[in-house]
Amino acid sequence: MNRAVKKALVLVVGWVFILLGIVGLFLPVLQGILFLMIGLVILSTEYVWAHHLLARMRSRFPKAAEAADRAREHATRWLRHIHGHEEVQ
Repeated sequence: MNRAVKKALVLVVGWVFILLGIVGLFLPVLQGILFLMIGLVILSTEYVWAHHLLARMRSRFPKAAEAADRAREHATRWLRHIHGHEEVQ
């Protein structure tokens, strides 16, 4: 995959997680906060504002920081898979 396609895919997936997170805040079936965190982690690789928002949320809401850590782990695995890097265990 070329670089532009990968970047577009990352942006689309990041925004989809943000939208799922917003919907999940109103529906009891989806975990809205987790989806928002995953979306912010993915988008923080491309947008500085998402990185700053994630850092501000981590300092203001420590329990949400734990969810952010889990979201970062999921997003890192997904990004490594997309970029073709083998995950070392």
